[in-house]
Amino acid sequence: MPQIAQPPVEQSPVEHHVEQISDIHELAGYRLIWKALLSQTRAATFFQSLDWLEVYWRHSGHGQKLRVLIVHEEGKPIGILPLVVLTESTRVGPVRVLTYPLHDWGTFYGPIGPNPTVTLRAGMEYVARAERDWDLLDMRWVDAAGCDRRRTPLAMRAAGFSPQQQPWAQTAVVDMNGTWEEYWSSRTKKWRHNVNRCQRRLAERGEITYIRYRPEGDAYGDGDPRWDLYDACVELSRRSWQGSSETGTTLCHESVCEYLRDTHAAAAKTGSLDLNLLLGDGKPAAFVYNYHYHGRVYGLRMGFDPDLTAVGPGSVLQQMMLEDGFRRQDKCYDLGAGSLDCKRHWLTRLATCYRYTHFPATTIRAQVLRLKRLFVQWRGGPDYVVSSKQKAV
Repeated sequence: MPQIAQPPVEQSPVEHHVEQISDIHELAGYRLIWKALLSQTRAATFFQSLDWLEVYWRHSGHGQKLRVLIVHEEGKPIGILPLVVLTESTRVGPVRVLTYPLHDWGTFYGPIGPNPTVTLRAGMEYVARAERDWDLLDMRWVDAAGCDRRRTPLAMRAAGFSPQQQPWAQTAVVDMNGTWEEYWSSRTKKWRHNVNRCQRRLAERGEITYIRYRPEGDAYGDGDPRWDLYDACVELSRRSWQGSSETGTTLCHESVCEYLRDTHAAAAKTGSLDLNLLLGDGKPAAFVYNYHYHGRVYGLRMGFDPDLTAVGPGSVLQQMMLEDGFRRQDKCYDLGAGSLDCKRHWLTRLATCYRYTHFPATTIRAQVLRLKRLFVQWRGGPDYVVSSKQKAV
């Protein structure tokens, strides 16, 4: 792992009070504060918004415990640390894990507000003092080489924890530096030729229409979810290989379809939706479904009509989307973890998110998991965790 600069000093002689909120409904009173702090959060995402947390909790909160820590300085909220206690199945039995509420829907997560060092340190100290209702403290999805800058492990150690670092996932990123022409010329000649050929072949079948729907949100009188566009994406997903997928993460999978529809409505309402649809001869040919926040775009899912595989509509849409993103002056595109081979043509870098885990010495299962992880690493096992939805280790 490359050298990471130490975080800037944000400490203050002022005492910090931490308020814990365990009822999702009580957070409604902090909506404006949450929104203001999120707007000051470096590299913030839609998944750190209260609007997303409310939808997530409505669909996945059963069996979990909410632990949102609000850090106050001189009576004023300066940071928010959203945490949950969830039970995960492991080979040594069920384990209660204290972690962020991202659940692998996004790539990165962290404290909310302009003072992450203070927020993390006050939050970890509060966790250390509070009655423990968890077996494992596992701070996942940490952008160690980016905005975290070792804040998380330092805050955990300051609170008396002993964090162990492990890569969690790797994602493909397109940094929107310079111009579209500069970016496109940096792709291989063979790939550029391939995409251009696909576009010509697709055009031979009828008129190509690119639709990008990015509403500004209810605050601007522009929060229509456009269910017609969303349903077109779902139908394409159902017709593709995703229709038979059993991962429980595709747009059309019955186990998550209601969650995704509610999230879609929330994203449109808050101006965080970014839906891309390609029409060939007036019919849906491919989609790329994203969320965005302040110029940072996260690619949730993509798919295309299997009958058009030979003409590569997915590649054509990806090119149009990125070119349009440069015109909009977006900052970066996170293409998501997994399937990195097909994303290698587009990415400008690979980014890794990490987990920092504390295994309490008095918890037998936690210690067994710690030893198991060390053994796997000693044997040269996989560097990355498959999914937090299935495994704690």
